[in-house]
Amino acid sequence: MLKKARKERHIWLDIMITLLTLELMSYFYYGIRSVVLACVCIFTALVAEIVSLRFMKRKFTADDLNCTSDALILALMFPAVMNYKIAAIAVLFAIVAAKNVFGGRWNMIFSPAAAAYVFVLTSWDRELLQYTAPHVKTGVFETPAVLVNSASHTFDLTGTMDHTDFEILLGNFSGPSGAVSILLLAVAAVVLMFRGSISAGAFIGMISGTGFFAVVTPSVASRSDSLKYSLVTNMVLFAAIYIVSDVRIAPKRNYYAFFYGLFIGIISYVLVLTSAKENAVVIVSVLFTPIALGFKNLEKRIELAVKEEPAAAEAAPASGEEAAVGD
Repeated sequence: MLKKARKERHIWLDIMITLLTLELMSYFYYGIRSVVLACVCIFTALVAEIVSLRFMKRKFTADDLNCTSDALILALMFPAVMNYKIAAIAVLFAIVAAKNVFGGRWNMIFSPAAAAYVFVLTSWDRELLQYTAPHVKTGVFETPAVLVNSASHTFDLTGTMDHTDFEILLGNFSGPSGAVSILLLAVAAVVLMFRGSISAGAFIGMISGTGFFAVVTPSVASRSDSLKYSLVTNMVLFAAIYIVSDVRIAPKRNYYAFFYGLFIGIISYVLVLTSAKENAVVIVSVLFTPIALGFKNLEKRIELAVKEEPAAAEAAPASGEEAAVGD
């Protein structure tokens, strides 16, 4: 149990380091407003976690700090100028309803951040999907003068991206404050997979599913452009790392995790292609909760069967010896 707890803390620390790096880039593009938003989300998560645990008659420990990573993931999925009140409500929903109602960190069935994002999408879609342009910095309590649609929205509707590859790599295009820094996300994916802090199978599966269908059924004339833009828009890379590949949610074995991620990648791409649904991957990841649970139940049955085989093998010779003695 102690070894498992230490592993969880190391995973949380790895995730937080990469998230803070993305938050630093968000600060570079959008200013102090994005940092304050992140702080509001983290503080709300801590309060919600402590109160929830008290109601469940449990103590708050260092292991419960993973609520802060869920809050920061959610903050980075929001526009940098997201209304603080809406952000706080979203975090409360993530920690209380999506996490602790189902038993807390020991019984995670879907990503709290993804569930909260879908909740906000159904209630405040305009506030969620309107952004300031990069390098337009808004004061802590200012109302942004001009809001624009994301580059993902434009690409989904028109099939065009008015940005150079260099701008895309650096995240110099409108979208969620932490989900557009493609180069940083790519580095984070490699580091987290190498350290075992995310499910490599789920990540590779989702990227493979999205990439394969982007080539087979391209959304634009050029298959290479279809592949490139399908991976960098609609929070695909961000969700692949921090939601779909979450080791608390994804199947443990990479074989099953690969197909879990593959299905999410395929369905979300088809949804974007047919309905231009922005950031569809987050919605699909929540809807695919039964698939993850099914794979996990299958893994438990396999593990149980493997444990029972040696016991049955040992019991069989013993029975034979008793029969020989009786004769």
